[in-house]
Amino acid sequence: MKRYNVGIVGASGAVGEELALVLEEQKFPVAKFVPLASARSAGETISFGGKDYEILETTDEVFAKEQIEIAFFSAGGNVSARYVPSAVKAGALVIDNTSHFRMESDVPLVVPEVNSEDIALYKKRGIIANPNCSTIQMVHILAPLHRAFGIERVDVSTYQAVSGAGKKGVDELFTQMRHIVNFNIQECEAEVFAHRIALNAIPHIDVFLDNDYTKEEMKMINETNKIMHTNIPISATCVRVPVLRSHSESITIRFKDAIDSARVKEVLKNAPSVVLVDDVKNNQYPMPLIATETDQTYVGRIRVDNFDSRILHLWCVADQLRVGAATNAVRIAQKWIEL
Repeated sequence: MKRYNVGIVGASGAVGEELALVLEEQKFPVAKFVPLASARSAGETISFGGKDYEILETTDEVFAKEQIEIAFFSAGGNVSARYVPSAVKAGALVIDNTSHFRMESDVPLVVPEVNSEDIALYKKRGIIANPNCSTIQMVHILAPLHRAFGIERVDVSTYQAVSGAGKKGVDELFTQMRHIVNFNIQECEAEVFAHRIALNAIPHIDVFLDNDYTKEEMKMINETNKIMHTNIPISATCVRVPVLRSHSESITIRFKDAIDSARVKEVLKNAPSVVLVDDVKNNQYPMPLIATETDQTYVGRIRVDNFDSRILHLWCVADQLRVGAATNAVRIAQKWIEL
């Protein structure tokens, strides 16, 4: 099997570290591992394959100099805007984990379990976009159900972990919890989030737009339809909660015809990268505790609406650093190799 020179831009960040871990776990055919980050992080080390690698500074020249063939970007939209053209010019396939290219018409937005055929469109720009973390786990659920039954509308509320805001989000929760445990609640300053996150829930992720939805909510709406090649009406409410890792979603789906929960469970049980956990008599249902550090989307609490037999309610959970970012990106690369 051919082996590839692989670069990770943002290697010192939470997603970058997870990418290195997933590449190693999946035994991805790496010939040369090149971790990249800002000048501030250059010189630090990251472990991969039992070795420590020095993180190099991200520059326009580094992609050609290191002969990078696959470049994972996970350092923020501004970094992708600045350096992705240089990576593509140097001949690398770029798999971008930021929102910068996602909605551009000539850049495929891919969840391999749903639209792997779109990977071939990378030839137009040399870029494949990795969707928003909350979008990925939702389309794992929606795509097989839409194929089986036909979806007319989706309403989703998310319960998103603090690590979705990076290491600084985790640190802020820990700091605030320490103050609360020590009865110093007045010292809980909010810097990363708009309000105190400890013992709270904040219905505000990313900036508010003119339509009073947040940018995060509109990402879920627009990205889902691009990935699934649909025009389904979707509404989203995204909430930050004091959970360390793994996002949860409460999803309400209206179908064209009356739905049966047993049939839904059968479809989801056989869907790729989906694990059905729905034994309420024994208190078995998806939670961040079981999803964290795994590569599947867990679904349960599946039930038909009491008043409309076309409406289904369910709950899903996935590790947003893996399923929602690193694992999906690596799966894209694996499918790309097969082209």
